[in-house]
Parts: sequence; structure tokens; C-alpha cells
Amino acid sequence: MSARGGKKKATKLSRSARAGVIFPVGRMMRYLRTGTHKYRIGMGAPVYMAAVIEYLAAEILELAGNAARDNKKGRITPRHIKLAVANDEELNQLLRGVTISNGGVLPRIHPELLSKKRGSRVKVDTQVTVPEKRAERSKSTKKPSIKKGKGKPGRKPRVKNDKEAVPNSTAEDGPGDGFTILSAKSLFLGQKLSLTESELSKIGTIKVEGIINPTNAEMDLKEGVGNALEKAGGREFLDGVKELRKAQGPLEVASVAVGQANGMAARFIIHCNVPQWGSEKCEEQLEKTVKNCLSAAEEKKLKSVAFPSLPAGRNGFPKQTAAQLILKAISNHFVSSTTSSLKNIYFVLFDSESIGIYLQEMAKLDAK
Repeated sequence: MSARGGKKKATKLSRSARAGVIFPVGRMMRYLRTGTHKYRIGMGAPVYMAAVIEYLAAEILELAGNAARDNKKGRITPRHIKLAVANDEELNQLLRGVTISNGGVLPRIHPELLSKKRGSRVKVDTQVTVPEKRAERSKSTKKPSIKKGKGKPGRKPRVKNDKEAVPNSTAEDGPGDGFTILSAKSLFLGQKLSLTESELSKIGTIKVEGIINPTNAEMDLKEGVGNALEKAGGREFLDGVKELRKAQGPLEVASVAVGQANGMAARFIIHCNVPQWGSEKCEEQLEKTVKNCLSAAEEKKLKSVAFPSLPAGRNGFPKQTAAQLILKAISNHFVSSTTSSLKNIYFVLFDSESIGIYLQEMAKLDAK
């Protein structure tokens, strides 16, 4: 009651305020009624519609903000929205038929365009076939040398040296069939950093001595690279991982565990617990993970190692941020170390977007 005895006016609340959303519920109701005269529209329909559109807008803005921050921009542009939608599998599937104005295109470089400058499958094939011809020539030249010898039986162990030289030559020549080298860079100590394109199912056939398997604390093999390695290695590899899990226990964040690569061309599998995006000091932990993987490979005296693409998306690192941190960690590791057994490091990527991002970041390293 007021001082004059009248009733106090009640403040009007909008339908959006009563529903607890920001987007206008009344306008959604008006849009639903336009062109849908044949159907009855309930009072809750515009509320649900406003809530869903508000959630989608918040998700896209959050991912676009991350893309803008990765590109060191303070304002979100249509280009950042395009990259945010493309990075997320669910949003990309939902908006696959939508054209974003001024969003640009996704980075995609065909390997044929890089054949002259950065190498392609043709160069890899020639590198793989040349040692075979040399091996045939060496065998043909070694036959008369054995006859010309003084007849000492102690010279027969040369055959063992030839067998030992075969895996070293294959590891140095290239990653093998089905792997296309797109770009290469020399590091501080002379190591060769190569950007390689392939399919996820072929990761177990790569001709390297060590393969990095990004996993969790339980060394799970259900998804991604772990699933492909399990299919390539079979039951023997799975039993080896179970024994390693029992002996090693749960992996801490950024820690690694080295196991045998049974049934594969590689010798060892380096399992690493990759930190989750948004956790405490996640960027420092990712750099530490990469350095621990390289240190574990050096302890086993490995000469070549393969890095598959780390998890990215809604629950993982943004691809741009992950590429910057991983390349920085590898470069700093070899700058700070005096010697290293590693000679070749392969980044094995499976999608065109990651390839474009890593090509861009490797070009920045060359510029520096």
C-alpha cells in the first residue's frame, strides 16, 4: 500500500527475464508464428529456442575468442568464427552448409604444389628406392671381394653388419610408403624436423624407431592413435601395454612410459599423459610432456621418432596453440642439450587444417 492508500505498481518482467535467458523470447515467438500458421505453438517453444540459440552463440564466441587469442588479436573477426566452427566437430557438422561472410577459406595446401620446394611423395619414393639399388650393387661387389680374401673364416660376420645396416638405412631414408613429407627444417644440433601427411590407420607402419602415443593416466587405447596402434600391433601389443600399466601404475600429467612396439615397424612406443586444456599450467605441462618424450627417446638411443597430432578440439588444446608450444619445446630441447642420438623427428598429421597450421608455424620458425 502506498501513502495515499493506492496499490503499489508491480514491476513488469519480460518473458526472457522470467525464463532466465538473455535472448528475446517474445521475438522468437514472433519468428515461430511467421510461416507456421498451420501448427499450434506452445508457450515453452520460444523459451527452448532462445535457450538453444543462446548456448550455441556462447560456444561459438568462446571458441572464436580462443582463435583470436592464438592469432594475437584483440577483436573477434568472421575469420576467427570460421576457424572456431571448423575446429569443433559438432559445430562443423551442424553448420557445414553455412557460408560465413568474410570468413575466408581453411588452409589447405596440396602436396603436389610443394613438390619443388618442400618435397613430396616423389622424393620420398626415390629416397626409398635408391638404397635398394645400392644394396644390390654392394652385394654384387662383395662377392668377388670374398673370393679375393686370404681365406680367413673370421670375416664372415660381415653379413651381420649388413643386417644391422638395413634398418638404419630405412629409418634414415624416410617414413615409408603412405607417408608424404611436406616440409623439412634443420634444428640446432643438425636434427631434421619433417612435416608428414598420412592416414591415422597407417601410423603403425611408419619406419621409425619410436612412436609417441598421447594418452591419459590409464594408458587407454580406445580412441585415436592408441586404437590405431592396437590394431597394428594386435594382441601381443595389447598384452605388453597391460603389463606396462601394472608395472608403471597411473601416469602423472606430463610423464611418459616406454614400452615395446610389438608387431610394428618401430622398436618402442612412448606413452605420454597429455594435459587437458584449461587445467592449471596446461601450457607449461604440454612443453614438459614433449621434452620428456624426447628425453625418453634419447635414453633408449633412438635415432628417429614420430609425433602424431596431439588431441585438439573442445576438450583439448586449440590446434594453433598446440603447434606453437610443441615446436617451441622441441627447438628449446635441442638448443639446451649438448648431444643427442635423435636424427629425424616426424610430425604425422591426418587432416588438412592441422597441416596448414603446422606449415605456418614452421615457416615462422624459419623466419626467426
